[in-house]
Amino acid sequence: MLLHDVGDKANEIILEVSKVIVGKDNVLRRVMNGILAGGHILFEDYPGLAKTLIARCFAQVLGVEFKRIQFTPDLLPSDITGSHIYNRDRGEFVLSPGPLFANIVLSDEINRATPKTQSALLEAMQEGQVSIAGDTQTLPQPFVVIATQNPIEYEGTFPLPEAQLDRFMLRLGVGYPSKEEEVDILQRRLDRKKDDVQLKALGSGDDLLAMREAVESVFVDPDIERYIVSITAGTRSHQSVLVGVSPRGSLALIKLSRAKAALDGRDFVIPDDVKDLAADALAHRLILSPELWSRRVTDRDVIEGIVQSLPVPKIP
Repeated sequence: MLLHDVGDKANEIILEVSKVIVGKDNVLRRVMNGILAGGHILFEDYPGLAKTLIARCFAQVLGVEFKRIQFTPDLLPSDITGSHIYNRDRGEFVLSPGPLFANIVLSDEINRATPKTQSALLEAMQEGQVSIAGDTQTLPQPFVVIATQNPIEYEGTFPLPEAQLDRFMLRLGVGYPSKEEEVDILQRRLDRKKDDVQLKALGSGDDLLAMREAVESVFVDPDIERYIVSITAGTRSHQSVLVGVSPRGSLALIKLSRAKAALDGRDFVIPDDVKDLAADALAHRLILSPELWSRRVTDRDVIEGIVQSLPVPKIP
């Protein structure tokens, strides 16, 4: 696939998904951006805001396999990776793959699973493989984890370790719709006369891999690279930050910036791409000083403050 076709294809996919998801075009573009960049996405927002529906709709329109895992404290690693089961007819153990063997995997309420189960997911996210009874099994490609967690209900949860948070390329919120948008949601449901929504598949897993390959040709000026490093380095010396962003965060931001350029129909990255994505790509990677909690300063505030304080490179 040629680079100039990527933007058209991606925007066509977003338009199809927006037939169901009302008034959240910016969120849909962010999700498409993350999928194009080859990353995993963490939704942190309240229940009932269509996080699951967004994941399912993208899987339908992209034409890839979708699986959903409801994370609970009694969920075992083998419940998500699969296990070997004895086949009497063949007289041997055969692999029964778990729900991780899909292209888009929704990990619902991910922080309700124990650290042991979260570590199995971590291997899948980072390595694109799982270990089952000592054997390594490669996961299908493309492989995208879209996880959700409730930002206010922490009873009976196991907060995600920093190592796992760092594997998510983006952390997003959805937000409540406006009154007009909510009326539109109700009207669309009445018009459908059913809960299920069927969208048109506009591609396949191979098409998505081809789109990702085309994004690799997007040009990044050396000044843009230094600009990204200045942002991440700024988090490491910030007085309010205990642990700053690692080079993995810099890599995530440059991948997302290239994907956004392709989405916008450009073959080069501009500073606005970086500025627009910095908070979504980097904020969840910070550990802030405890005194900021009482001042209601958030990780996003810190990233946005650093971005505003830096000179913007001039690209010829």
